[in-house]
Amino acid sequence: MHMVDFSKILFQYWGHRSFRALQEDVVQAAYDGRDTLALMPTGGGKSVCFQVPALAKEGICLVVTPLIALMKDQVENLQKKGVKALAIYSGMTSHEIRLALNACLYGDCKFLYLSPERLGTEVFRALVQHMNVNLIAIDESHCISQWGYDFRPSYLKIAELRDILPSVPVLALTATATPEVAQDIMERLRFREKNLLKKSFERKNLVYVVRQTEDKRKELLKIASAVPGTAVVYVRTRGATADVAAFLRENGFSADSYHGGMGNEERSRKQDEWKSGATRIMVATNAFGMGIDKADVRWVVHMELPDSLEAYYQEAGRAGRDEKKAYAVLLYNNMDKASMDKRYAVAFPPIEEIKRVYHALGSYLQIPTGTGRDTVYDFDMRDFCTTYKIHSLTAFSAMQFLQRDGYIELTDEVNNPSRIMFVVDRDELYKVQVANPSLDLVIKALLRAYSGLFSQYCPMDEAYIARAINLTPNDVYSAMRKLSQMKILSYIPRKKTPLVIYTENRLDDKNLRITKENYADRKARYIRRTEHMLAYASSSAKCRSQQLLAYFGETDSYRCGQCDVCLERNELDMSKYEFDELLAHIKKQLSEQPLSLEMLVDTLPQKAEKMFKVARWLLDNGKIREISGGLRWAGGGK
Repeated sequence: MHMVDFSKILFQYWGHRSFRALQEDVVQAAYDGRDTLALMPTGGGKSVCFQVPALAKEGICLVVTPLIALMKDQVENLQKKGVKALAIYSGMTSHEIRLALNACLYGDCKFLYLSPERLGTEVFRALVQHMNVNLIAIDESHCISQWGYDFRPSYLKIAELRDILPSVPVLALTATATPEVAQDIMERLRFREKNLLKKSFERKNLVYVVRQTEDKRKELLKIASAVPGTAVVYVRTRGATADVAAFLRENGFSADSYHGGMGNEERSRKQDEWKSGATRIMVATNAFGMGIDKADVRWVVHMELPDSLEAYYQEAGRAGRDEKKAYAVLLYNNMDKASMDKRYAVAFPPIEEIKRVYHALGSYLQIPTGTGRDTVYDFDMRDFCTTYKIHSLTAFSAMQFLQRDGYIELTDEVNNPSRIMFVVDRDELYKVQVANPSLDLVIKALLRAYSGLFSQYCPMDEAYIARAINLTPNDVYSAMRKLSQMKILSYIPRKKTPLVIYTENRLDDKNLRITKENYADRKARYIRRTEHMLAYASSSAKCRSQQLLAYFGETDSYRCGQCDVCLERNELDMSKYEFDELLAHIKKQLSEQPLSLEMLVDTLPQKAEKMFKVARWLLDNGKIREISGGLRWAGGGK
């Protein structure tokens, strides 16, 4: 195999002179045809890992990702670089899907992005075996693991691709996976040999801080005043984004709000204003961050606890990607435990309630029992909940269970612009223009504004066309409907909606089963994850960075020396080495038998004063406890 200069490709398409840590190893492994799992915790740079080796080889790369918005972004970015890329997801018509697949079949495409639920469709499976596929890239690959925090059964279909394309290597990518999840990913994707490439989860420039406070908003103002630079403040509800942003503005800070329910234009505008620095602080739900790559975020604050340390690590990690000092602050008080318990009740509705939602969904979409498999429906969650008097969070949680047991798929909101394609040839079109002067103006504007209209569907903007020819958007819409009725063009008007896909025929109530793995086991894992999250927030005995690293399987890390726990320890006026040495000594003494404070200090009389300080610190932080027989070692590692 001849040597390929990957850095040339990197420079040609991305303008970067060199790869980031680990990127080149992953690129080489994928190019060499080895199944690889890349764990790349820090943001940005994952897409380079599959795009570079795919560009270096003949053929097409299949990219599986569940995030439709991200998929569209990447396709657009590749097209701007002059690379042919297409996407297939559940919001498209069968005609559009067929056209995209044909383009891949005849070599007119380098990257095909797919949402996972498309992998099981017969049309895709029939055509993919005739494509010259060079790599299967799987983003967010933790979704394939039942142990992961975001399992999606449609991901299990990826392994079936291996039967159809047995010699094609798989590159799985994820930003967060515990060791158990990483092993599970490799097994489920049927790796020919285990090959895990990972970057340490340690972020040396990121200072983790937990602030215990009864007044979180006051604390937020303190941080905004003390730490300059761009920031993200994470809250849990859409309503809170506007409230907290307004509060910051009232106090003289430049702030805006962002959540997943906003229109595409509004989201893009807000993102751009924040990226350019016109807005300093973005108050957002966790919908903010997918594909948002701004390197100089100086601080991220969480106003409430996320559901898991995976989610926290990912969101906090959006700070300081330029490798300069940045802060990740979690605001915590006793109310957080109660609200976590409440969330838990919502996340696990009773099984009867899940069945009721399934039954209501079938009625709402008017699907007769025993039919519906592989059908796709626009879905208005608000209208559904109002019609059947179901709380929206309960409905969403119930649908997550139905999804995990493989009955339905619920996509994120698909924001599709209108699409058009001429279905007659140019000569035919010319005759229509001559015979219909009123439509001629619109047809000319379309031909001027968009290229390729005779061979593929193109996104169109009615308002843009209207401005170009001094009509109202409504006039353009009417003209499009008319041309569509005349069978001159195929017109798919814009819509913005989540979709429900029935992956199985609709069942009657007695045949619907929510499995133990899905319910009881998931419940146990959810509780375990929330306990880890609470332990992180409430403990003040172990370095924050060490706590996070241990959760992701890195147990031999050193204290960071800069988090709130380390700073408090640093005030003891001794070096880290000396502190750890005394701590190890105390741990050994008290693990063997309880001792009084005096007796403990006497075991090292030459360091009595320092021993006393360390013992007091350990007592304050719950590492040693007083019991009737004296002091006893109570907890954890160094």
